[in-house]
Amino acid sequence: MTRRSPLHDAETPRPTAAVAEADLGALPEWDLSDLYAAPDAPELAADLDRLEAACASFAADYEGRLAGLTPAEMLECIERYQQIDLIAGRIMSYAGLRYYQNTTDATRAKQMGDLQAKITDMTTPLVFFSLEFNRIPDDVYDQVFSAPCGPSRYKPVFDRMRAMRPYQLSDELEKFLHDNSVVGAAAWNRLFDETTAALTFDVDGEVLGLEATLNLLTDHDRARREAGARALARVFGDNVKLFARVHNTLAKEKAIEDKWRKMPTPQTGRHLSNHVEPEVVQALRDAVVAAYPRLSHRYYRLKARWLGLDRLQVWDRNAPLPQESPRLVGWDEARATVLDAYAGFDPELAKLAEPFFDRGWIDAGVNPGKAPGAFAHPTVTDAHPYVLLNYLGKPRDVMTLAHELGHGVHQRLAAAQGELLASTPLTLAETASVFGEMLTFRALLAKTTDPAQRKALLAGKVEDMINTVVRQIAFYDFECRLHAARAEGELTPDDINAIWMQVQHESLGDAFEYMPGYETFWSYIPHFVHSPFYVYAYAFGDGLVNALYAAYEAAPEGFPARYFEMLKAGGSKHHGELLAPFGLDAADPAFWDKGLSMIEAMIDELEAMEA
Repeated sequence: MTRRSPLHDAETPRPTAAVAEADLGALPEWDLSDLYAAPDAPELAADLDRLEAACASFAADYEGRLAGLTPAEMLECIERYQQIDLIAGRIMSYAGLRYYQNTTDATRAKQMGDLQAKITDMTTPLVFFSLEFNRIPDDVYDQVFSAPCGPSRYKPVFDRMRAMRPYQLSDELEKFLHDNSVVGAAAWNRLFDETTAALTFDVDGEVLGLEATLNLLTDHDRARREAGARALARVFGDNVKLFARVHNTLAKEKAIEDKWRKMPTPQTGRHLSNHVEPEVVQALRDAVVAAYPRLSHRYYRLKARWLGLDRLQVWDRNAPLPQESPRLVGWDEARATVLDAYAGFDPELAKLAEPFFDRGWIDAGVNPGKAPGAFAHPTVTDAHPYVLLNYLGKPRDVMTLAHELGHGVHQRLAAAQGELLASTPLTLAETASVFGEMLTFRALLAKTTDPAQRKALLAGKVEDMINTVVRQIAFYDFECRLHAARAEGELTPDDINAIWMQVQHESLGDAFEYMPGYETFWSYIPHFVHSPFYVYAYAFGDGLVNALYAAYEAAPEGFPARYFEMLKAGGSKHHGELLAPFGLDAADPAFWDKGLSMIEAMIDELEAMEA
């Protein structure tokens, strides 16, 4: 499940639910009936029975036999495995989406927990599959997967699986880890989600939830921004011991598993799952860190001058510009803005996005207990994706809509690959989403003739790109340092706070001073808990999209067709193959500088406006 908040770090504020209901128009809710009609639907019970039978028969038919299968038999085996994936995915997608609509509803939480436990038990007999598959000799594997009547189209999936061979444990240990998962990381993830969803914040006598309090950080009134930031700091400080326990436990659990698997670094597993070489990620990280002075440090000094301040406080980082007039963007206007921008690129892109609005594929309002942020969940390839937003009318919320619809369109196009091949590695999963944002931004900029509005639009885009690139690489460094420090022993909240502040100073620069309490703002960012080292995928995606968009502007003829082909590939190709038709190579260190130079050029234009 791809989870994301509009600025990617869960520090993005949004208006309150009351404002949304009054001024934004009718906000859509999910219709989950395309998965199951109800939580007690007979089809759900029937699928559980089908899943249990399918898992048992699969294990009985294939355990101990994989190396001896003919190409045709291997194809049948893989297709049966894929069908099991589809059934389990549909069940857990339904339970998970219902849960994220209201994480404080005990009935929904119980159903998700019970189904997770049942499916874990049912699929335990399948643990043999990847383990035994990885023991197939290379010559046999090559022969089976190159045969004309065999499973050759699935080879990319199993090439990635076999990349795990050096880190594979015994069958017994792998089964233990599988069974134990429901009381391991998954349980701590759930504790984190339920805790953050239930937090309340007293802001000048008004009790708000996390989403509404974060919203205050982009209020035009600086006193309101400060009040929101201080309320966040108080509550995070009150809960920091619990959040530190979550991070300590998950980091230690990961370290133990990595040690047993002989993973060389804590990041290795993420790089393998992303199908990206460590040196490519390192080149990205180094290029961004080297650019901090040219990008974030420089931009925030400029923003301090705009706001008439000697130094920025943390509540000024996402503040609107003085000349930016506050307004709410109604849902209908947001829909038209994004669809028009998509259609301007290619009518087919808008056509792919329209069903999200018309068929109950978006849940947009802010409701008590609803998961914060935004995400696009692909569910399963014989259904369709669902998008969760907390849409509350800020212009940046329109960009979030464009982003998540990009994910949704990508997932729709990749679905034709089938369940095993549709899933895109995280490094490429952000491509269509960030491209969707860029299309929307460029469409709005092209219509803007007023210099003040153009400045506000450019500054907003620069801030979004800094949050996507600089901020996420700083987060990646935070995680790297946290996991390295945890390897030396238990971390106190103060230890984690110190790591957080170190990366803040490095990445944000000398334009800032930091209020007491900001050191705890690491505590509620979901990516650190749900998907360790996920965050560099955002920077990867932004740099890739900047390079792609430059190629589009330079030679638009035929570009949309190549772009759609890239999205349709899903996880069937390596990033090198997908970028080659555009003349791009992410392994080239200069590739990342091209993307960073686009941000730098926008800051140049903003500085020129000051002259």
